[in-house]
Amino acid sequence: MKKSAIARALVFSAALLAANGAQAADEIKIGFLTTLSGPGAGTGQDIRDAFTLAIKMNDGKLGGLPVNISITDDQNNPVAARQTVERYIKRDKVDIITGPVFSSVVLPIVPGILQSDTIFISTNTGPADYAGEKCDPNFFVVSWQNEDVPQAMGAFANEKGYKRVAMIAPNYPGGRESLQGFKRLYTGEIVDEVYTKMGQLDYSAEIANLKTAKPDAVFYFLPGGMGINFVKQYNASGLQKDAPLLTPGFTADTENIAALGKNMVGTFNSSQWADDLPNEANKKFVEAYKKEYGRLPSMYSSQGYDAAMLIDGAVRQVNGKIEDKEAFRKAMKDAQFASVRGDFKFNNNNYPIHDIHMRQVIEDEQGNVRNKLIGTVLKNHSDLFAKQCPMK
Repeated sequence: MKKSAIARALVFSAALLAANGAQAADEIKIGFLTTLSGPGAGTGQDIRDAFTLAIKMNDGKLGGLPVNISITDDQNNPVAARQTVERYIKRDKVDIITGPVFSSVVLPIVPGILQSDTIFISTNTGPADYAGEKCDPNFFVVSWQNEDVPQAMGAFANEKGYKRVAMIAPNYPGGRESLQGFKRLYTGEIVDEVYTKMGQLDYSAEIANLKTAKPDAVFYFLPGGMGINFVKQYNASGLQKDAPLLTPGFTADTENIAALGKNMVGTFNSSQWADDLPNEANKKFVEAYKKEYGRLPSMYSSQGYDAAMLIDGAVRQVNGKIEDKEAFRKAMKDAQFASVRGDFKFNNNNYPIHDIHMRQVIEDEQGNVRNKLIGTVLKNHSDLFAKQCPMK
């Protein structure tokens, strides 16, 4: 009789849970995979630092749930990244995977993540592959589609009157899509289009070819240490006076400015974010970041912070019931959080609709070299691939 009563009580409890929906989780498990070594390490470190800062600012929680986070260096190595993802999914049973920097890592790991019905948030790259027909309800991009920011530089090059432009980028999806983005809106002549090895640090041969091509300007996308070395060698060649450098914000940000100093003053660069954007969420973030790390945040930092706050808003929206994946995905798509870039919403393909701004590297009154917001180039910008995505 006693066992029967217990059994009936357990059945009743299960029925009550089913009627009331899933209970709130005890914690949210996050697998954070990013590049922390090699030429792209600075980018991954900025993303990690901002993401963990957001957790700290929320007392170790996101959306009211304690955060269990595993941070791993992907070494910019797809094989190592796939092994880590498998561990995150099978052993750690994470709720979300996020953090990668490069498309060359993201594209090999995403199929396994999506097949496991795990939510993936891209904190940096926004590959065309998943912006169009391959869009997926578990794939979210909190940064930009790879062509977004370079497109703004193409439009700006037209405004500056540059008739002949040469281009250079690493030969991987993010690099190729960046140059394609520039060409979308640029109406002049492309006199040279060069793709280099990932991680390349010597550009003497490429610069020699640029001297021969004699462009009006050079558009480059070389993230991390690649861009720093390129600019140093480019300036040393004397080409800067004849062909100024144009770049997306990725390669004219805090890491590059710290390494290149006054050599970058005057450089125009496009970005979806600036540290002096006048909104309250951004002011709070910038001050907290400076206090915590003793440096200004980068655009990569802003993306890491936004990713954490997107999760925070989604968890709150489902009252911590993240086991209800359908509801959690919907809450993610609703993007109920205050982005540091200002207005932010997801398009039908889970890529952002946002403004793209122009920044210029200046030396301020205190002698600090930094970016300054000088205007908006593209307003409420949507990527071109969203119309190919079957999701609504």
